[in-house]
Amino acid sequence: MSEIYILSDYGKLSKKDETIVFSQPDGTSTILFPFKTEHLVLVGKVSISADALRLLTKYKIGTTFLSSNGRFNGKLSFGDGKNIFLRQKQFRILDNPQKSLEIARSIVAGKIRNEISFMQRIKRKNSNENEAVESAISSVKNTLLNAEKADDIEKLRGYEGLAARKYFEVFKFNLQDEWAEFKTRSKNPPRTNVNAVLSFLYTLLMYRVESAIESQGLDSCCGNLHAVNYGKTALVFDLMEEFRSPICDSVCCSLFNLGTLKSEDFEKKEFSAESEDYPLEIEREKGDSDSNLEDEENTPAKYGILLTKAGIKKVISAFEAKMNSLILYAPTAQKISYAKIIYQQVLHYKRVVCGEETEYKAYYFK
Repeated sequence: MSEIYILSDYGKLSKKDETIVFSQPDGTSTILFPFKTEHLVLVGKVSISADALRLLTKYKIGTTFLSSNGRFNGKLSFGDGKNIFLRQKQFRILDNPQKSLEIARSIVAGKIRNEISFMQRIKRKNSNENEAVESAISSVKNTLLNAEKADDIEKLRGYEGLAARKYFEVFKFNLQDEWAEFKTRSKNPPRTNVNAVLSFLYTLLMYRVESAIESQGLDSCCGNLHAVNYGKTALVFDLMEEFRSPICDSVCCSLFNLGTLKSEDFEKKEFSAESEDYPLEIEREKGDSDSNLEDEENTPAKYGILLTKAGIKKVISAFEAKMNSLILYAPTAQKISYAKIIYQQVLHYKRVVCGEETEYKAYYFK
């Protein structure tokens, strides 16, 4: 079983016997076998015939729809939502401010610890910037101590934002190529090539975490850290926090530092609020922390930097390679893939919800 990505501006998925056929406008086609396909990710304007849609439904092949710039447009999901008793337990935690805060603290602490680990790597590789990086590490360590003692969810979100701001202040020191542009995190739309890659990677991570959550029958809208809102998958945002640095940020730096991405893999594009290509802001919602955005970077821009189709292919390839790479997972003392670690963390969260374990412990990488 595998993840299959399809990038096309005007391709079409149709059914032939018990297979799915992807046809390009130039007449070329590719056959997809349902029994070998776990998930489809459609990037661009790909149409689906009614028969192909029924076949996806028959084999319960989850499908994620992204625009050509990585905007999350929707999904075809077959998550098991029948376990009302599990959801009741989630809602009870949500109605218990103290328990919900405990879980949120663990999530934020895990994210910050991983940011510190990433900064320590930057320090080891950049002796010329030791003073700036060491200062940021010290500041984030103090923020971690405050986050672990936070007695209010708003304070906790504030500490998360402070840590992220300091983290991204030194993130640029891990980028070796001068043409890799990064001042601070920007989105809606991304203002630089590095931000374009980060935003796309975070979108890919989001759907992987959401798939794992749905596979366990958990309600993806019932989170603890991120503010609950109508239709918002708060739990997805919660559980992807601990994986941002070890997966997405790491892959982003490697793509630039190894020369995988070139300047021709990006394009400057004009946006309007009415355009279907206008990036969807998935990382910040009302009630969440201000994260790491500076004021001038937090307002919608007329122009943005996006990955080209060739660039998207490179980013997807690197992301999948990272997801399949083996790393030591402390709870089992075994080396498993990041894809399986995400799944294990969701199982761990489920056990906490069910009372089988008392404390949620976020994934930590060194």
